[in-house]
Amino acid sequence: MAEAKQQQPQTALAASGAWKTVKPFVNGGASGMLATCVIQPIDMVKVKIQLGEGSATAVTRKMLADGGVGSFYKGLSAGLLRQATYTTARLGSFRVLTNKAVEANDGKPLPLVQKALIGLTAGAIGACFGSPADLALIRMQADSTLPAAQRRNYKNAFHGIYRIIADEGVLALWKGAGPTVARAMSLNMGMLASYDQSVELLRDKLGAGEISTMLGASAVSGFFASACSLPFDYVKTQVQKMQPDATGKYPYTGSLDCAMKTLKSGGPFKFYTGFPVYCVRIAPHVMMTWIFLSQIQKAEKRVGL
Repeated sequence: MAEAKQQQPQTALAASGAWKTVKPFVNGGASGMLATCVIQPIDMVKVKIQLGEGSATAVTRKMLADGGVGSFYKGLSAGLLRQATYTTARLGSFRVLTNKAVEANDGKPLPLVQKALIGLTAGAIGACFGSPADLALIRMQADSTLPAAQRRNYKNAFHGIYRIIADEGVLALWKGAGPTVARAMSLNMGMLASYDQSVELLRDKLGAGEISTMLGASAVSGFFASACSLPFDYVKTQVQKMQPDATGKYPYTGSLDCAMKTLKSGGPFKFYTGFPVYCVRIAPHVMMTWIFLSQIQKAEKRVGL
């Protein structure tokens, strides 16, 4: 009996240690998935603008006329799967790496450059895990822009991934992974580093309250995430949705070829096609991710997790 009582605290301690390890990853993934449920319609409009279907107003009207409200949520399963992989990995690894760096810095706040490097690393880790779901999401969103004979007609994210493996091979799941990783690194450098830096500025130096700090830092984080990542997002979208012509030739040989042809044909501002909508989509998603994450952490404290 005494031995059983001794083992119980040890088991609880082990469970507590395991939870502490996975907690940043669970919280990050949950907050990203909740934010995606809200942002999915804006993301659909953003992708169609990048694919050349017109302005935000024109795209919205066409989507409502062709498929109703449900058309705005096409690809939601892939978006949720992407957050469950990508955001779980990036936010979790960012927090773990940041905590380790702060410990090594004797508990002092990290300089912005170090936060940026950690953000770049976290973005790369997240993109490696999230690339298959991201590919399925882009294809599902772009499907309606293709001729009927060329549509892939994925039923959901898992069907899309299954079809990609069956038709193109396992490695095709990481098609366009180069620009996906580059976009994720740039986005997370802007998002994560600027958020922590803004929190320190608003809360510690300007004495802002909790809500003001969270909203202000989230807005700054969203803007820098958008500005840093859109050029890479544009190239990634073009590479992932490209189709071969009648001779089997693709319009681009890779990400660099796509970037060079885009620069030659449209100039540097071509990479910022759809920036207002992209910013409107990224910034609220970033803000809601941080807000949901904050609320999840508060709920966990209330129940003792």
